[in-house]
Amino acid sequence: MTTPRRPAIGVFDSGFGGLTVLKALLELIPHSDYLYFGDTARLPYGSKSAETVARYAIEATRYLEQHGAQLLVVACNTATALALDKIEARSGVPVVGVIEPGAESASKESKNRKVVVIGTEATVSSHAYRRALEQRGIQAKEKACPLLVPLVEEGWIDHNVTEQIARIYLNEAFADGFENGDTLVLGCTHYPLIRRVLRKVAPDHVAIVDSAQSTAQVVKDMLGKSLSEATEDERRKMPRLKFFATDSVEKFRTLGARFLGREIEDVHHVDLKE
Repeated sequence: MTTPRRPAIGVFDSGFGGLTVLKALLELIPHSDYLYFGDTARLPYGSKSAETVARYAIEATRYLEQHGAQLLVVACNTATALALDKIEARSGVPVVGVIEPGAESASKESKNRKVVVIGTEATVSSHAYRRALEQRGIQAKEKACPLLVPLVEEGWIDHNVTEQIARIYLNEAFADGFENGDTLVLGCTHYPLIRRVLRKVAPDHVAIVDSAQSTAQVVKDMLGKSLSEATEDERRKMPRLKFFATDSVEKFRTLGARFLGREIEDVHHVDLKE
């Protein structure tokens, strides 16, 4: 009897943005099974202390492990920035965050070693991307763009207001010595939804790096051997997707579909006790 080799990948986020990471994983590693945990009752994490974020993240990742996750993806920039080391210390399976993969991709992309990172206030104030880039010999500038997440969640993906605000942010980001910066890192998992707008308003010479896609590639590389050993029957199976949310299941289905680009069906409500 053949031992199943389909990996079960757990993906954790404070809410909906991590679904863009799951989308990238599904595109790159379609013959795996996925468990997604959105801590929607306790978002946003950006206003919480590092200790609180670590506690919430460890609870959620432990829940995913208990439900069979063999590898954990922390698809939340804030949790990665503030708590990745604590999550790794408490986890019994390999853990991948979104910041190192994004920084590594930007390092490979940038020709003149000058990179701009946009993200939420919490991610930017942690300076996690800047440290990761500077370790790779990159001069980095971080720019907080707090209005972009609510615009994305409002569904204003192609709205002219979103374009105007993004233009203001990027004009400020690519200024003060960074006019010739040649790479833009999307340091928030909401931003892939407005990539078209960001491409339109960013300087023409700038390459855009999506941390979601970079993270999915790292996961694929980590799973390389087990993926290559999967049987033909296992490869042909559609991915099994199971979702867990700590707030409204209906809202998760509706808003989550916008991020994932497909209908969301198997959602379970989870009550993590304080």
